[in-house]
Amino acid sequence: MSTSSETFDVVVVGGGPAGATAANDLARQGHRVLLLDKAGRIKPCGGAIPPRLINEFEIPDHLLVARISSARMVSPSNRDVDMPIDGGFVGMVDREHYDEWLRARAATGGAVRRTGTFSHISRDQDDTALVHYERRMDDGSLHEDSVRARAVIGADGAVSAVARQCIPEASEIRYVFAYHEIIRSPDRSHPLFDATRCDVVYRGQLSPDFYSWVFPHGPTTSIGTGSAHKGFSLRGSVAQFRKAAALDDLETIRREGAPIPLKPLSRWDNGRDVVLAGDAAGVVAPASGEGIYYAMAGGRAAADAVALFLKTGDAKALSTARKAFMRKHGAVFFILGMMQRYWYTNDARRERFVAICRDKDVQQLTWDAYMNKELVRAKPLSHVRIFFKNIAHLTGLAKAA
Repeated sequence: MSTSSETFDVVVVGGGPAGATAANDLARQGHRVLLLDKAGRIKPCGGAIPPRLINEFEIPDHLLVARISSARMVSPSNRDVDMPIDGGFVGMVDREHYDEWLRARAATGGAVRRTGTFSHISRDQDDTALVHYERRMDDGSLHEDSVRARAVIGADGAVSAVARQCIPEASEIRYVFAYHEIIRSPDRSHPLFDATRCDVVYRGQLSPDFYSWVFPHGPTTSIGTGSAHKGFSLRGSVAQFRKAAALDDLETIRREGAPIPLKPLSRWDNGRDVVLAGDAAGVVAPASGEGIYYAMAGGRAAADAVALFLKTGDAKALSTARKAFMRKHGAVFFILGMMQRYWYTNDARRERFVAICRDKDVQQLTWDAYMNKELVRAKPLSHVRIFFKNIAHLTGLAKAA
């Protein structure tokens, strides 16, 4: 078996928000880190980041291409509900520039950046992980390299090659397939578009089991949809949606699609020297599909677990990544999962779901939970009122209008 003379404390595979965050945290702690990332990959993403992310991960204002002050929920019958954000905003980022800034920050913090495609992990003579990857040479040919790693973080996306090789539980992951088109934003005179508002459309014709969206990014806008139904035409749905939203005649800048996991894996580590983070671990919120905050939180949890492993040599430390993440966010994922399984089933239920969103108690608690990334327990009377309103809608006692 071949050996490599280059050794790292940690090799992070994948340079999205999860991997770049983990690499930055570990490098700034003094560990020797390799951040291995493919070139030119942009994940389809609405690009919304809440205030907690901006503060917790020190995101500068110049990365915010728009500030959203409200959301509009649109029902299958085209009834809409505006949900203003009182005294706050949701930041919007362009993933092409946002992810690169995160990678550059990790390099500034001491991580070694390298462009390449992960191939596999083998074992050196002393059982140390050998991370193999391919990189393209100046003449266009592919060359395989390998480096030694005391630990590996797999942050290489929903269909993670690291997870498929190292974590048997990766086979249990379920996906929604998302597709969006980045278009040139219309001018202010457009009758259906508001540059400070996100539109979320619940209509079975556009998505039989998820939702469609229009998310402004300043000079550009993301318009897309998602579905787990095989054979459903995402491109056809977006074309239909653009026409209905009077956005079909605007310039299309790029098109992107990818699977998005909607349930955290039951195990994130191999009990030896590999741990997952971000989409590879399945940490995208059900019902909303939100992933940037949870990816970065998962990357930080993985970095903390690896740091403990490097310090103690105890492989059990790697399991603390999932435990810490689920302790903070597991309840939110559970509730959102139940919401998606019930409310997204058919248009009659979607109609009632949007009707519930008209309630001011629901709006306030929804924004509080989204902005702060935790279940809000400060207003028990509001929770009681929402509980009985939900029962009324579930039993059909409340009208959808």
